[in-house]
Amino acid sequence: MTTRRILRDPPRGHLPIAAFVLACSMVAAGYPGQAQAPDAGDWTYIGADAANTRYSGLDQIRADNFTDLEVAWIWRGDNFSPRADPLMRSTPVYAEGMLFTVVGTRRQVVAIDPGTGETLWSFREPPTERWERSMRQSHGKGVAYGERNGRGVIYVVTPGFFLHALDAETGRPLDDWGTGVPIEGFPGTGTVDLLADLGHPYDVERGIPPEIGYITNSSPPIVVNGVIIVGNSHEQGYRQTRIENVPGDILAYDALTGEHKWRFNIIPRPGEFGHETWESDAWSYTGNLSSWAPMSADPERGLVFIPTDPPSNDFWGGFHPGDNLFATSILALDVETGERAWHYQTVHHDIWNYDNPHGPLLLDLVVAGEPVPALMEASKNGFLYALNRETGEPIWPIPERPVPASPVPGEETSPTQPHPTRPAPFELQGLTEDDLIDFTPELRQEALEYVSNMQLGPIFTPIIHSGNPDGIVATAQCPRFAALTTAPPAADPESGIMYVASRSECRFLFQVPGTELDDPDAPYTTGETVASWVHGGDLPARVQGIPVTRPPYGKITAIDMNTGEHLWWIPNGDTPQDIREHPALQGVDLPRTGKPAHAPLLVTGTLLLYGEGRGGDPLLHAVDKRTGDELATLEVPAPVQYGLMTYLHEGRQHIVLQVGGGGMPGSLVALRLP
Repeated sequence: MTTRRILRDPPRGHLPIAAFVLACSMVAAGYPGQAQAPDAGDWTYIGADAANTRYSGLDQIRADNFTDLEVAWIWRGDNFSPRADPLMRSTPVYAEGMLFTVVGTRRQVVAIDPGTGETLWSFREPPTERWERSMRQSHGKGVAYGERNGRGVIYVVTPGFFLHALDAETGRPLDDWGTGVPIEGFPGTGTVDLLADLGHPYDVERGIPPEIGYITNSSPPIVVNGVIIVGNSHEQGYRQTRIENVPGDILAYDALTGEHKWRFNIIPRPGEFGHETWESDAWSYTGNLSSWAPMSADPERGLVFIPTDPPSNDFWGGFHPGDNLFATSILALDVETGERAWHYQTVHHDIWNYDNPHGPLLLDLVVAGEPVPALMEASKNGFLYALNRETGEPIWPIPERPVPASPVPGEETSPTQPHPTRPAPFELQGLTEDDLIDFTPELRQEALEYVSNMQLGPIFTPIIHSGNPDGIVATAQCPRFAALTTAPPAADPESGIMYVASRSECRFLFQVPGTELDDPDAPYTTGETVASWVHGGDLPARVQGIPVTRPPYGKITAIDMNTGEHLWWIPNGDTPQDIREHPALQGVDLPRTGKPAHAPLLVTGTLLLYGEGRGGDPLLHAVDKRTGDELATLEVPAPVQYGLMTYLHEGRQHIVLQVGGGGMPGSLVALRLP
């Protein structure tokens, strides 16, 4: 039976302190060994560990005392930016007895006392035009932690695309590290200008000229075996109208000195593997292909795993014919050299924005009696790709199957796409009339009428264009490209069970000529050539405000990765109030639909914990991680956002929630037992 308790204000004396302490000592140089395997109470990566499991073996907080949890402290992020983001995307790391995270539009780095919530130090990069132009200012997902001669180092990549290395104890930039930046106010050391190693013309203050492209960052780097690997991001492709941009090449640096080690060309150049997959010389001008999601790594094998997204402009690829490696792929690179160990492309010539939105999750499995070093990627398209992380070979067959051809003029889609046979998809893929709501005969008839001039079909049905001869106004995309992006999956390394949170959402999309939307004066416009077709918008998949598809609207699925079998699923929370109280549904015996939100997950020694996510209620749920039985619920100060994390500090387990909304934009809430 589920128990529930409401959390109120934190105990006196545990409120966050607004003072900032800036220490003066400098760190001594030394060899930067990879951060050691974290202690049971540490959380040294944003995904808990290099394998990105979001798992902790801590078991001080259990089902029998979960409702005894109290608010230890609240740390407010809206104190750090005049334009406070209502979300908190950054998962803190716990190391050196402190919490480290980023906050605000300047992606300010802060160290927080994990017992009291006091701010210990902060570091903020001076403003630049490069920062002002970044559309990912508030999208920072956190920092990376490493060690240098036994001292902790915090690495951060900023919206302006600079890499800083900070002493974990003081927050001061490292001495004798990096190249420095000739901009007033920047530290003289401890910084690398990442644009200098991409090979494009740029101005140190303004960045890359808009007609050439634009690049920024949203996820932290990862430190593996003394090497810092840096990803990047661009403008969201569905807002683009032009075809030129720069590619998001992967960069690596020596953690001891900040010296540039290698660059991997994410779009292969002449003579490189995969170059032939970019036809019509599209490699020379197409960009926007990046690694915006976090990365994971296998230090023992010396491999870093990088998820990628599609090239511009997300829904029309007529100007970049071919399969387009290494777009919408999983890349395994040698940490020391940057050479490709293997790759797996999850979508060929991606025109659905079905990129891989999470750092691959790594587990050691036993499949059919044989040990398998595994890598899993839960993608936006509802497939879970399971690969051998040493070889890149699928653990279970992933055949190429025929898919519909694009009717859009100038587009030539791939005739086949990979379809994993195991595990089964964790979300609805495609839309048929059988998937429409049937709460009442009247609603079902209205839903049928609503989709009568929409293009329905299976997964990978291309997005229709306006003015098509069939009179179709939009194409059903299920799952919608933005439905599965926010909350990363989690896993239990002991059992091999993986937990995937998903938002069951469709949209009806359409394309229009690029000239209809192109605005040369828009602040994020890049490139010079207007695309023939661009994303024109999307129509809501609702009738009378009710989702046009049958529930659940949001759920959590447990999958045994040793067998590929789905074990159970549960709705993400209860039925939304607007559905329960809808006039058209009065007297209807509704199922528990779950919230249409992304549920942040955390696995501990005994529990699966989840918040309901953006758009959900301010609740934290405890679930039996073996059975899916819901055990207890806490009402917390605001809805839980991107992620959860836990750590052991001074003998007490804490759980930190990233919250937003409810009058608490971009804040952290720490819970612990009395």
